[in-house]
Amino acid sequence: MSCFSCFSSNKVPKNSNNGKKIQQVAAHSPKEPTQATQPRSDNKANTNPQTEPKINKEVNKDNRNNNIAAQTFTYRELANITKNFRQECLIGEGGFGRVYKGRLEKTKQEVAVKQLDRNGLQGNREFLVEVLMLSLLHHKNLVNLIGYCADGDQRLLVYEYMPLGSLEDHLLDLGPRQKPLEWFNRIKIALDAAKGLEYLHDKANPPVIYRDLKSSNILLDTEFNAKLSDFGLAKLGPTGDKSHVSSRVMGTYGYCAPEYQRTGQLTVKSDVYSYGVVLLELITGRRVIDNSRPGREQNLIDWASPLLKDPNRYSELADPLLGGNFPMRSLHQAVAVAAMCLNDEPSVRPFISDVVTALSFLGTLTRSQDLSGTVHIPTPSQDQEAIDAPLSLLHHDITAIERQRAVAEAIEWGTNSRNKAPQRQTSPYL
Repeated sequence: MSCFSCFSSNKVPKNSNNGKKIQQVAAHSPKEPTQATQPRSDNKANTNPQTEPKINKEVNKDNRNNNIAAQTFTYRELANITKNFRQECLIGEGGFGRVYKGRLEKTKQEVAVKQLDRNGLQGNREFLVEVLMLSLLHHKNLVNLIGYCADGDQRLLVYEYMPLGSLEDHLLDLGPRQKPLEWFNRIKIALDAAKGLEYLHDKANPPVIYRDLKSSNILLDTEFNAKLSDFGLAKLGPTGDKSHVSSRVMGTYGYCAPEYQRTGQLTVKSDVYSYGVVLLELITGRRVIDNSRPGREQNLIDWASPLLKDPNRYSELADPLLGGNFPMRSLHQAVAVAAMCLNDEPSVRPFISDVVTALSFLGTLTRSQDLSGTVHIPTPSQDQEAIDAPLSLLHHDITAIERQRAVAEAIEWGTNSRNKAPQRQTSPYL
C-alpha cells in the first residue's frame, strides 16, 4: 500500500462537510447476500499480533507523510457508544458486516460505526484502502471518515451519521407510507454523485476509480445532499501514457461496465457506466436487477434499451410514482445523459465533468415551471457538423448557464442522432 504515501489532492479543505453515514452502506439490497456477524457480548477484542501491527503500521506511515486526520479508537470505546453493539442501535447490514448508530463521548457527535465481519466480503486490504482513501480525499460529496479501530482481530470504521440513509432507502425500498422522491431531489442527488466522481477522476492526484457506484452507496443528509461512501474497492487510475489499469473484476452485478467485466481493464469511463445505471434508476424508480418483475423486465438495462433509442418513448421511462410531476424537457435531457453514459463503447461515453455540466443546467430549472407541459425537443440534423455545433459554444466566452445549456443540448442531440444511425449488431445495450 506504499502507493498511498504519494497520494494527494489538488484541493483539500481544512474543514470539509463530508458527512458519512454508513447506515446504508451497510443496508444493501435485500436481494444481495449478507454475512453479518453477531454482536459480541463483551468489550474485548481477540488479539491477532500478525494482522493488527500491519494495519496500524501502514496507516501510521501514511499519517506521518500526509497528515491523516482519522482518529484511532479502541474496541472498548466503540462498544460503549453502541451499547455493546445491541440490536436497538443497529441501522444497517450487508455482506461486509453491520452498522450501528452511536454518539462519541467527548464531542457528543452522532456517528455510524461499521463493524466488519471477519468472515465477510471486506478484508484487511479493503479496510486499509478505505481508511487511507477517505483520510486523504476531502470533498463535500464524499463521506467523512472520523476514525477507525484495528484492535486485535476487530476492524471497525467510524463515520459521520447521515440521517436519511441511502438513496436505495428512498428510491427502491419505499415503505407503504413513504413518499417517493420528487423529481428535483432526484436531479440534485444525481448532480451531487456526479460531483463526487468528478473530484475523484479529475482533481485527485493520481485519479481514483471508485469501482462500486450504486444506489446503496450514495448516502443522504436531511437536505438530500448526497455523498459517495464505501471506498473499499476504489483503485488508483492510470497515469502517464497508460490508458487503463488491469484489475480482478470487482463490484456489484448490474452496475459494472461491460468492457470491465469482459477484460478486467478499468478506466474512469467504467465509473461513468455505473453512474449511468444509477441515473437510470433515479429516472425509472426501478432496481437494476429485480427478479420480482416479469422476465423481460428483470434487467433494467435490457428493458430500457429500446426506449433509450427512441426519444419519442422517453416518457415511458419515467417513474410512475412521480405522477407526471416533472418538466418534460428535464426528463428528456436526463434520459439522454443516462443513454450516453450507458453506451457500450467507453470512448463514446462522456467524461463525468461533462455530466456535471449538463446536470447543473437541469438543476437550474425552477419549480415554478409547468411540470406537466411537454417541451418541444429540436429534431437533430443528420450530419456531424450539426451535432457538434452546440459543443463549439463551450470554447467561447459565454456565461456559465449557456455553457451548461450547450452541453446538455449537445448530449441530447448527439444521442438522438446516433439513435437514427444504423445499429451495430454486436451492441447488446445501446
